[in-house]
Amino acid sequence: MKKTKIVCTIGPASISPSILREMCEAGMNCARINTAHGDFPQYSRIIRNVRSACSVPIMMDIKGPEVRVLVKNQVKVKQGELFKGGFEKTDPVCFTYNFHNEAHSGDELFIANGKVRARIVSLSEQEVVLEAMNDGVIEDKKSVNIPGRELAIPSLSDKDKKSIEFAIKNKVEFIALSFVRGGEDVLNLRKHLGERGISVISKIENHQGVNSFDAIIEESDGIMIARGDLGVEIPHEKIPLIQKEIIRKCNQRGRISITATQMLESMISAPAPTRAETSDVANAILDGSDAVMLSGETATGRYPVGAVRVMGKIAHEVENSVPNRVQMTGYFNISDTISKSIHHITEVMPLDRIIPITRSGYTARMIARFRLKVPIIAVTDDSATAGHLGLIFGVTPIKIKKIPQTKRVLRIAEHLFRLGLLHKDETVLFTAGVRTNQKHASNLIEIHKAGELLKHSQLGKGKSGY
Repeated sequence: MKKTKIVCTIGPASISPSILREMCEAGMNCARINTAHGDFPQYSRIIRNVRSACSVPIMMDIKGPEVRVLVKNQVKVKQGELFKGGFEKTDPVCFTYNFHNEAHSGDELFIANGKVRARIVSLSEQEVVLEAMNDGVIEDKKSVNIPGRELAIPSLSDKDKKSIEFAIKNKVEFIALSFVRGGEDVLNLRKHLGERGISVISKIENHQGVNSFDAIIEESDGIMIARGDLGVEIPHEKIPLIQKEIIRKCNQRGRISITATQMLESMISAPAPTRAETSDVANAILDGSDAVMLSGETATGRYPVGAVRVMGKIAHEVENSVPNRVQMTGYFNISDTISKSIHHITEVMPLDRIIPITRSGYTARMIARFRLKVPIIAVTDDSATAGHLGLIFGVTPIKIKKIPQTKRVLRIAEHLFRLGLLHKDETVLFTAGVRTNQKHASNLIEIHKAGELLKHSQLGKGKSGY
């Protein structure tokens, strides 16, 4: 079973139920909706089709404090040519945020991750005059960056707030917030979410996000390294080490880490990736990523299923070689200590399964961060937790109606036997929190031969309650 999770952006190329089913069979573990494109009827259709095709969590990616360019028709520019942009939707080239008080003449402005580069010649409250630095085509709704400028854009736009309401109504499992600048942006999103069980993924894609990363990870359930925009604001040569450091910190804290952008870019139009892309995906997994993401490859590309299949093959090949980089020093909490003990057990004793019984998913995450070769089956009675665990490396979440209060290990084993996830000859480790109301306090480890548990179970007598 593949341990690395694959996030797929859903768009015109992949929205049909038949394609979605093939993508799930090929290895898709999460469906992403990018609200920079499309509208709410389309998002509803995506959710409906995904849920009819397979059981994977859904991520809604909201724009956050970003600037985009709006054009009714593509605008071609030539190097050295002057062209104008404005801040009203009636302007032929319209920027979604009026930055005339925050940018200056001489600043560089990058469109679509730098595919079109321009220098600001002059700007006023109504318009900005730009000089093209290269030949290019300006397309609708592409991202805009002004490197070195910290723009005072609200962390959530009006459409973002509507997207949050939509996500809550449709019980979406994840919201990914773009262009996170600090922990306060994440806290502001959480205020709008309330206690809805939706996990927050913070996208790191500017220098503010990198500089404030420790505060951001503290408030986030996961991190996405969005290398496209990040590579516009930060020199390209610095991105690989930033990627590795972000993933290392996510692994240490048991946070989800997603590496994204241009992973199999050539497969938008070609049936096979370049060798460099293959190595990029492999290295992201070897760095410790929980998940790798496809964007245009599955949203608008010609080979959406093929791209998932290729990414899955790369993951299968390299994921058992991922090293453990978690530091073992210090005491954090009981579950953290238990996870370290389980890691040690796997080094000295052959195990076939590790089964955390969990409500929050915390202990499962703490165990998974060690990148064990042993499969982890996390059993929970909380739907939000099951969805969250769907993006954790090496974890298969199993949702049950209710965690038993008595004979817990025996009853869970019985259920897994029914599902075909346990077999008689396997040696299995169970962990759970018993007789405690503390958070993050898994305090039980039991190791059993699965066949011996089967002898004591109620299997086949109709008394399991599942």
